[in-house]
Amino acid sequence: MKAAVNTRYGSPDVLEVRQVPKPQPNAGEVLIRVHATTVGRTDCGMLRAHPFIVRFFAGLRRPKRTILGMDFAGEVEAVGTGVTSFKPGDRVFGMSPDDFGAHAEYLCVSASGPIAALPAGARFDEVVVCEGAWYADTYLRELRLQPASRILIYGASGAIGTAAVQLAKSYGAEVTAVVATRHLGLVKSLGADRAVDYTARDFAEIGETFDFVLDAVGKTTFFHCRRLLRPGGVFAGTDLGPWCQNPLLAIWSSLTRSKRVVFPLPKSSGARVDFLRARIEAGEFRAVVDRRYPLEAIADAYRYVETGQKTGIVVIDVIPAAEHTQPRSPEAP
Repeated sequence: MKAAVNTRYGSPDVLEVRQVPKPQPNAGEVLIRVHATTVGRTDCGMLRAHPFIVRFFAGLRRPKRTILGMDFAGEVEAVGTGVTSFKPGDRVFGMSPDDFGAHAEYLCVSASGPIAALPAGARFDEVVVCEGAWYADTYLRELRLQPASRILIYGASGAIGTAAVQLAKSYGAEVTAVVATRHLGLVKSLGADRAVDYTARDFAEIGETFDFVLDAVGKTTFFHCRRLLRPGGVFAGTDLGPWCQNPLLAIWSSLTRSKRVVFPLPKSSGARVDFLRARIEAGEFRAVVDRRYPLEAIADAYRYVETGQKTGIVVIDVIPAAEHTQPRSPEAP
């Protein structure tokens, strides 16, 4: 099978699309023929091993995982022994947060993991949204978002941000989205009650307060946003933040019991993907696709994501997009 392989850390130039052995499902696993995947900030961070602490988990000298890619959508090709929840030909989507591997024509994942049937009527390239939604919903749940809660989402145009706007609205919250000028219309179309242009003014000076502030891109700080929080309000950042302060502040907040800053570690599960599937089918969540690339041009996708300018997700069409709506028989070559 073809896969994008990186045997060393570095820039997108180290990626090589080449033939590698096709995986076989172990007991409890399903083999998926991948139709679509994405390139996100996590992939870029793993490729460069940045920050350096990544190497303590991914391999000190060279990467343990040589095929990246977390989001996937495709068809079940085969199942391992003991699998009864899926069968060959099933159209599925989900994520592989521990082993990655979705930047390839085939991928094995646990049948009990974060995988679910494709939402009714959806195309493969419309549902490779689990990573952004996974992060967003983890934080929204940690914040204990309630109907009528007021939340400000900074960086609301990325994969996490667009997911956070939509999921916050599905919880009944009042959402203020902070974005650049060109994204004002986008976040309004996703349900934001108000859109603030951070290029026109300092968003922290809008003269309002909120129950929660969510930094979806890791580019602001609790100290800059403190004036936006009501008494008892909570700040959350989905990245380490400048000088890796978010986890440190979260620890301090826990020790002092102030609960002013939270930094939860996302946990994936099949239930989380089922939840997202239900939101998609209810019309409460949709993918925002910035660009798409064939697998052969995946290095260009990485270069674009590294600019920090992407909107929503960047899709990799492992199988040409024209085939996404065509179910494939498991016996087909």
